[in-house]
This record gives sequence, structure tokens and C-alpha cells, in this order.
Amino acid sequence: MCPVAGFLLGGQRLAGRGHMVAHCLLVATERDGLVLIDTGFGTRDVAGHTRLPHGFRQFVGPVMAADEPAITQLAALGYKPADVRHIVVTHLDADHAGGLADFPHAKVHLHAREHAAAMVPTHFKEKSRYMRAHWAHGPAWEVYSEDGDTWRGLPAITRLRGLDADIGIVPMHGHTRGHSAVIVRAGDRWLVHAGDAYFHHHSVDGSGAIPVGFAAFERLIQMDPTARRASVAALRQLRESYADIAMFCAHDPREYEALRARAQAN
Repeated sequence: MCPVAGFLLGGQRLAGRGHMVAHCLLVATERDGLVLIDTGFGTRDVAGHTRLPHGFRQFVGPVMAADEPAITQLAALGYKPADVRHIVVTHLDADHAGGLADFPHAKVHLHAREHAAAMVPTHFKEKSRYMRAHWAHGPAWEVYSEDGDTWRGLPAITRLRGLDADIGIVPMHGHTRGHSAVIVRAGDRWLVHAGDAYFHHHSVDGSGAIPVGFAAFERLIQMDPTARRASVAALRQLRESYADIAMFCAHDPREYEALRARAQAN
């Protein structure tokens, strides 16, 4: 994605626009087939069938390339859409759930508050951010609420229905009503996909100030300011307290490239 005013985001590309990624995870499990964490935009978005809002396209500048959707990248790796048996979404914004229809037979796991917000939006921000076209095919929803389970001291849902793999949901509300982080055990470490709980690595690593553009954007689209700040604080504490955690958000290209470099080195 190439949002306007890249200089306010800590970096810029052609014509002054910024550079953001839409970071999805593909998890190959022993018993559960493929599990996709977030989908990014889908093939119907690229083809223009879902009619992404004009203002969103102009401001955020998503590059709708035919080789970008998850389903296309999976095919390049030799997988079929049916191999994706489960999708876990951090939330249902278009850039995280646009590809749901590309995997119509997958179970879709998410927090119950997020599902309710998207199905019956009551706030003007919810009415503008959720796109029914992305789930018009009628996904097999699997919704969850906290029931006393914890992970690293935080409320969590660590066992997802139909999944044997160590993949769970950790509520990190604020960006949306039911926004959550997704945790994945990968060998001797845990991957923490923080979604849109934060947008820039400075939010959790303390290495500098958050670029003013990201700070303003977070405030503009947040549903619950207090909850969002608490979520960021919880993620920061996790990162500082546990050496076996690899944490990243959805849109920071620096975090994305660092993980790619580590994977290639291994």
C-alpha cells in the first residue's frame, strides 16, 4: 500500500507516497492443513468487484496487482485453495479480510466482538470500514470470547475449534471493537501477529518516536482509544519480557523485511 504524504510516515517512495505492506502468515500444520492468518486483499478486490471506497483507494493507495492476493501466491507455491482449511483474522477490515471469498470452504476464526461489529455495525466508523461483499459467500464462522484461558498472563483463546496446532487469539481491542492478535507456535518461539494494534515498530520497541502520520491515523480510525493504548502497552510488555517472541504488526515494512531476512538466514 502506498498512502499519501509518505514523509509523515517515516519514509516515502515515488511521488511522495509512503510504503506499507499487508502482512499475512501462512502456517503449514501437521494435522490441520494450511492455516492463513489474515488474507489481505482478494482477487475480487483486484478485479474491482467489491468496490473498495474511492476515498480509501485514493488515500491508502493499495497496489491492486494480480500476483498479490494470497490465493495467487499460494498457487505459486504449489498449493490449492482447498488446502487452506482455516483462516484466523485479526479483524475484518478490507485489507485483512478481503480475500475470505477466495477460500470459501475454510473455517474463519475471530473474536465474537469483531464478528458482531461487522455483522451489525452501529458506529459510523464501522459502517464505513466493513464491506459485506467480503463475506457474502457465507463463511463458516467460528467466534470466540474469553473464558478464563490465558497466554503469558493475558486473556486468550489458545485452543481454536478444529485446530490441533498451537494457534490462538489474544484480544487486543481498540483499533476495532474485537481486534485481536494471533499467536502461532513455531518451533522454539512464538510468532505474534499484532494486526493493527500498532502501525510502526517504535510503538513497541521504544527506539524512537512514532511518525506523526501513523500516530494521527491510529487516532483517526480507532474505535476505543483507552483500549487501544492498553493493547499497545500489553504488547510492549510482552516484547520486553519474553525472548522467545517474534512480534510484528500488519503494515510495517521494516518488521516484515527483518522476518524475511531471518527466515532466509535459517
